Amino acid sequence: MAGLQGCFPISDLSTYTKGWTIRARVTARGPLRTFKSKNGGEDGKVFNVDVLDCEGGEIRCNFFHKAADLNYEKLQVGKCFKMSKGSLKIANRQYSALSHKYEIVFDKEAVIEEVADDTAIEQVKFHLVDFRSLASKTLPCTVDICGIIVSFKQPMSFTSRDGKELTKREVVLADDTAHSFQVTLWGERAQKEDKAFQENPVVCLKGVTVKEWNNSRFGSLREDGKLVFGDSMPEAKRVREWWSKGGSSQTLTVLSQEGAAGASRAPQGKPADFAQVRQVIDPGHVLKEQEVFTVTCRLVGVQTKKQGEDQPLYYMACQEPKEGNGLPCNRRVDQSNFCSSCNKAGKVAPRMNLRCKYADYGDSVWLTTFHEGAQRAVNLDATEAKEMESENREALESAVRRSYFQQVLQVTIRAKPEVYQNEARTNVSCIDARPVPMGEHGRLMLKEIQGMLEEEASKA
Repeated sequence: MAGLQGCFPISDLSTYTKGWTIRARVTARGPLRTFKSKNGGEDGKVFNVDVLDCEGGEIRCNFFHKAADLNYEKLQVGKCFKMSKGSLKIANRQYSALSHKYEIVFDKEAVIEEVADDTAIEQVKFHLVDFRSLASKTLPCTVDICGIIVSFKQPMSFTSRDGKELTKREVVLADDTAHSFQVTLWGERAQKEDKAFQENPVVCLKGVTVKEWNNSRFGSLREDGKLVFGDSMPEAKRVREWWSKGGSSQTLTVLSQEGAAGASRAPQGKPADFAQVRQVIDPGHVLKEQEVFTVTCRLVGVQTKKQGEDQPLYYMACQEPKEGNGLPCNRRVDQSNFCSSCNKAGKVAPRMNLRCKYADYGDSVWLTTFHEGAQRAVNLDATEAKEMESENREALESAVRRSYFQQVLQVTIRAKPEVYQNEARTNVSCIDARPVPMGEHGRLMLKEIQGMLEEEASKA
């Protein structure tokens, strides 16, 4: 028990432990909240703190009623305390990001004594997971991560369904496994000045909840999580060194595909079939304003050759951050990776641009399909496509062909009028393609069948 000064290790606490005293630092404190008593008595009070001891053990402590009144102001983040006379219960994973199996409940019997600062106890403890490992973790999960901020969006304020005013900001991180991952920050963390996120700072985040959406992984920093800027930790220094010694120009494997985030849903157009779409895109039809259609179909072909020559399936795009929002430029670069928009040669990444043939029950059309939709249509990442082509072009084409007639897709088609060489024409492209959820598709078909049956019955 060296370093514990006669106190009990937090990592060994359980419901079988009696007469314990812990010595620990407060690393996080939640707000003081009130709640309605179940038996109709006086409203109760509660708050929680996370504490850490010199051996790296962490546990959540919950203070109720009188204990909450007596200790809320005392338990300041960063200070060290001796704690005893609490009871242990199984931790509620829904409300705590800590890995300890148990949490402590303190009531009016609680003994909380401030002690001198102990330099052997860290200010915060991270159990870091690299992004490559994150790609294979069972979801949902809560992790601690460390990375370089490679891009960020402006904070966005909105009202939640239950009427709360919320602010969020999305940031994209990269680590030395050459993977990138998007995390959403909330509240005061999201409202930090833009300069805090500029110039690729290193950050460590504790308590990031990771979930899957549309075959991509996204993170959200919990309210009780931690956001630490700087490279004082060995892991942070390693990431910084990787970035400065060539990582900034590496092609990253993207865990959070653009356009697949939790707040992003399939663009909704007017339900149609390809016969109706063809009427709009007919050369003789003059479109007065933009129209958007949604069609349920399957991929039946991709143009891989043109006049006997291999057709490019992707292009190299500039990934340098734009001024003001930090988002990738995404403009096409030349063979030397020079971007005319940014006026420099910098970091690049492949982006898909496919000429796809889609078919429904009665017709088919060829549509240019861009990056995110193209990747989902052929079930192939642009980086994978580039690597396959560098080894064997036929292997790439074979992988593309395997996606034909497979998944049912919902494609969103945009038709907009434009003038080219003084002639009016209609520009048509696929702006989104994604697999149709089978349950949703089945219910839609049942509804259509029901409508047909009712129509037949009305004719009888």
